[in-house]
Amino acid sequence: QAGSSEIIQRTIENWYINNEFLPDEIFLPTEPEDLEYITDWLKKKFKSQVNISIPQIGEKRKLIEMTNSNAELILQDHISALESREKIISKAVLSLQRDLHLNKAPVRMECFDNSHIQGSDLVSSLVVFENGKPKKSDYRKFKNETVNRNDDFATMKEVVMRRYTRLLSEKSQLPDLIVIDGGKGQLSAAWEVLNELQIQNKITIIGLAKRLEEIFFPEKSDSLILPKSSSSLRLLQQIRDEAHRFAITYHRKLREKRIIHTQIEEIPGIGKKKSENLIKHFGSVKQIRQANFEQLKEIVSEKDANQILDYFKNNAD
Repeated sequence: QAGSSEIIQRTIENWYINNEFLPDEIFLPTEPEDLEYITDWLKKKFKSQVNISIPQIGEKRKLIEMTNSNAELILQDHISALESREKIISKAVLSLQRDLHLNKAPVRMECFDNSHIQGSDLVSSLVVFENGKPKKSDYRKFKNETVNRNDDFATMKEVVMRRYTRLLSEKSQLPDLIVIDGGKGQLSAAWEVLNELQIQNKITIIGLAKRLEEIFFPEKSDSLILPKSSSSLRLLQQIRDEAHRFAITYHRKLREKRIIHTQIEEIPGIGKKKSENLIKHFGSVKQIRQANFEQLKEIVSEKDANQILDYFKNNAD
């Protein structure tokens, strides 16, 4: 679980990333994880200085305490809404069984999504819903390296094959319903895998195409379009959007990791392996930059430690 300082930092980033207004002052209950980074980020985004403070006494502190009380009330309302949602969810699952004409309720659903933004770091995600709710402990992510970056169908075939080959070998539970983010092409690729594994009669599989929210079935030309108000459609959209979010998050992490390693590998004598060891030990480029000779020498040779110190000295920005 994230600590309060990390939550504060995420909240500031999420709020101001799409906000056009920056106040002169921001009051916080605790210091964010990286105050220097947040201050610099806000300054660059808004081209304006902002004073971030953590009031301890006076009217400003009272304002913080009132805001905290309001947040607690909102949280309680949110928890109550989630508890009442528990009862609605199971109805949505039963509605989905009815609307898709399934033999049994799709209590366990798995959804696949591919992400290959700008053709780099081709990744796929798998999210799992049980009784209409995310089961995050069962989420999986896949880094695709064996297929053409532009072949979405081959990518889908690869990850579906990897997923269900493993479940079968482990004798693990198979889903009641597989949702493929995409249309006929992606669905056909996944359906081909189920046939190869001879489990096509054990699992129902559908494709959900985003443009018209059409539902496709294997080997059928006609699609199904549910009413926008349908609880069945909302459940399918929820799992599809969650798979997309999870894929994008994984893609972003890989991209950031690649950028960090590229920067470290620019240092003479520091290759991929040494870069990985440095990042693993120090945690970030910032921490490597702040390390002294003795700290660096614990991970790399004296020569490499001097190279790192010289590099950051000559690249202070």
